[in-house]
Amino acid sequence: MAEQKETSSKSIMYWSIAVAVVLMILIVPLSKLGKGTAGGANSDDADARIAPVAKVALHVAGAAQAAGPVDPKTVYNGICAACHASGAAGAPKAGDKAAWAPRIAQGKDTLYKNAIGGKGAMPPKGGSSISDDDFKKVVDYLVGLSK
Repeated sequence: MAEQKETSSKSIMYWSIAVAVVLMILIVPLSKLGKGTAGGANSDDADARIAPVAKVALHVAGAAQAAGPVDPKTVYNGICAACHASGAAGAPKAGDKAAWAPRIAQGKDTLYKNAIGGKGAMPPKGGSSISDDDFKKVVDYLVGLSK
């Protein structure tokens, strides 16, 4: 009886090894399907895979038109007021004379430079796409609210 038990154990062991070998022969090639080689990849493929899902573009009706003047109040209300009306992200509030006094004291050139180039959490030109000259008019409007 011990001999039959030993034969049965050996049989199970051999069958287990055979099944494992067959599974490996089938699974390994299947696992490589659909995978390209690293040598064939180029940087354009990588750029496409890691590109952002979306981009944000701020647009104020009438502000980015090629023809016609830009209304500073419209641009302020459409873009700048999002932060400067509430003080979000540390933006000095429009009309807050104490917050604006040191900034105004630095001169218009410094105000323009910081507003056009971005400062702190504010992106360049507040994220707008208007010209520098038109944006300076918006800065003048905002400063005028705070004098």
